[in-house]
Amino acid sequence: MVNFIIRKVLLLIPMMLVISFLIYAGIELMPGDAVDFLLPPDALATMNPQELEILREELGLNDPFLIRFFNWLVGILHGDFGYSIQSGVPVSTLLANTLPATLELSVAALFISTLFGTLLGVVSALKKGSIGDNILTVAGMIGVAIPQFLFGLIMIIVFVFNLGWLPVGGRMTPGHEAFFQRLDHLILPAVVLGLSMTAGVMRYSRASMLDSLGKDFIKTARSKGLPEWRVNLLHGLRVALSPVVVLIGFRLPMLIGGAVVIEQVFQWPGVGQMFVAAVRTQNTPVIMMVAFFSVLIVLIASILIDIVTALLDPRVKLS
Repeated sequence: MVNFIIRKVLLLIPMMLVISFLIYAGIELMPGDAVDFLLPPDALATMNPQELEILREELGLNDPFLIRFFNWLVGILHGDFGYSIQSGVPVSTLLANTLPATLELSVAALFISTLFGTLLGVVSALKKGSIGDNILTVAGMIGVAIPQFLFGLIMIIVFVFNLGWLPVGGRMTPGHEAFFQRLDHLILPAVVLGLSMTAGVMRYSRASMLDSLGKDFIKTARSKGLPEWRVNLLHGLRVALSPVVVLIGFRLPMLIGGAVVIEQVFQWPGVGQMFVAAVRTQNTPVIMMVAFFSVLIVLIASILIDIVTALLDPRVKLS
């Protein structure tokens, strides 16, 4: 396993070089440059072309593309992620301020979707063809079809405006910074994001469990006279969890980058909200670093998924 991890880590280096080049090249194709968004429109109108060229030269915007890409890459390796064009704040500071909020929301949603999705999927598979199975299948299809923003608005109307049980948005109330003091702010966005993912996990775990129960080793276990609960849970569920773990493992990095809608609906101060604001203002340093770290998290998650899958399923070998 150690050799597998070392090979995977070494393979990350060329992959990240290629991906970072594509990210930088994609941003390069955007119209305008940092000067166009650094200065207000009235200042751009009054400055002469020579002054603009001097400013671009000072910022290194006149250097060849490969030189600028290399300088950006070297900066990342030294922990310099650049500065926000709008505020001048280091991008590392912005990420440090917003990433904990997104991780908090993502982990809570992942826990909800994993727990309920796996549990309901296994129950649905064990009760295949029953009324409960049909109800869960229909509920799963509805859950996949409902847009997250619509689900979020419905939850706000019901639990905030009609019942008044929960706050409408934000991460905390001033003066209540402790986790359990601001837990009421986390409930709605985490439940909405988690339940919107539960349907997919449920359908996937149901299909995986049905496939596992049809294997020959299950028939062998039953022929030995083992109790049905042991056959289903200790033999069938263990193998069925392998593909489910792959799905769940890739959900966390997707959540970090994909919680944009929920963060907008509930005004959650996370990376998603910062990324939307950066795209609107073409704040390229922020866009590039959010994209870079999102890809890096996905690649790291793939290594962890391979390891966990091998631990769950002895048929899988890491080589």
